[in-house]
Amino acid sequence: METCHILVVEDDQDINRLLCRILTDGGYDVRPAFSGSEAVLWAEQYDYDLVLLDLMLPGLTGEEFIARMRKKKTMPILVLSAKAGLEDRVNVLRLGADDFIPKPFDNDEVLARVEAQLRRYTRYNGTDKAESDVIDFNGLVINKETHTCTLYDQPLVLTPIEFNLLWLLCENRGRVLSSEELFEKAWGEKYFNSNNTVMVHIRRLREKMHEPPKNPRFIKTVWGVGYKIEK
Repeated sequence: METCHILVVEDDQDINRLLCRILTDGGYDVRPAFSGSEAVLWAEQYDYDLVLLDLMLPGLTGEEFIARMRKKKTMPILVLSAKAGLEDRVNVLRLGADDFIPKPFDNDEVLARVEAQLRRYTRYNGTDKAESDVIDFNGLVINKETHTCTLYDQPLVLTPIEFNLLWLLCENRGRVLSSEELFEKAWGEKYFNSNNTVMVHIRRLREKMHEPPKNPRFIKTVWGVGYKIEK
C-alpha cells in the first residue's frame, strides 16, 4: 500500500516534533510546517493526503489556511487546537475542516482520527475501488468511484465528508436520514445528542451547491427528524 503524506502545521516546535513522531511511528511520511504561510507554500507545491493543523499560527492563521485551501484542495484537514470552544469548532467546520481535536490531546486519539480520515479519503478518491456507482438526476451527477460531482455541468469541489454525506442522501432519495444515522455512516463514530457536526457540514454543502436557504431544491430539512433529498 502506498505511503500517505501528511503536512503537520504547528508553530510550537516541541508539539510539532511530537506529532511528527506519532505519525512517523504510525507509518506515515510527514513534513512539518511552523507557520500558516509556510503551510500554504508546501500545500500548493505538493499534494498531501491530510493536513494536521493548529489554528493560532504566525503569518497566516489556521482559519485563513482552511479557507484558502478549500478553494482548490479536498484533502482532509484535521484541526488540533487549544481554541476548543463550541463557536471555534463550528467555525472551522463551516470553513471546511473535517474534524477537530482539542488540546491537550491524547497521542492514540490523534493517530486514530488521522487513520479514520485517511480511510475515507482514499476510499472516495479512487484509491480503494471496491465499488463503482454513479447517481445522475435533476442536473446532479455524483460518481462514487472517481469521487467527482457536478451540478448543472459545473464541478463541485467537495471534501470526503461532504461527498459522503451527499452520496448517502442521494442513495436514499425519498427517505429521511436522521443526523445520528448520517453521522455514524459518514464519520464511522458514535453520535452524541449535542453533536451539531452534521448540521454544519450540511450547511456548507448547501452553500457549495448554491442552494437557497428557505427553499433548497436538493437537500431538504425535516425539522426534528433529519434530512432528505426528494426522488
